[in-house]
Amino acid sequence: MGNEELKQRTKEFALKVLGLSDGLFPTTGNIVIKNQLARSATGMAANYRAAGKARSPKEFISKLGLVIEEADESRFWLDLRVELNKENQQIITLRKEADELTAIFTASIKTFKKNHPITS
Repeated sequence: MGNEELKQRTKEFALKVLGLSDGLFPTTGNIVIKNQLARSATGMAANYRAAGKARSPKEFISKLGLVIEEADESRFWLDLRVELNKENQQIITLRKEADELTAIFTASIKTFKKNHPITS
């Protein structure tokens, strides 16, 4: 999967999460989940775009590390949403996408490090 495809995929994930968040009933728990999930999903997309502009291999790896953290955090907030409320097909799909994106970016860092050894 290429850089542009991943940019689009992370952007679509963020948009779907925002759509899900807009539909949450405004309970205290949902408000917290809505805000944190929106931040992590949009942060993942934004940091992936930023990784493409990295000025060095170390900066690239650092940005991809942030992408992985945000994808994993998104999965955490989706899990909380399920435990607080009920699971639906949209959440099942988003949880699967968060897992896949985490795996893709984790593999990307491993490949990049293998092909671009960094000295301290």
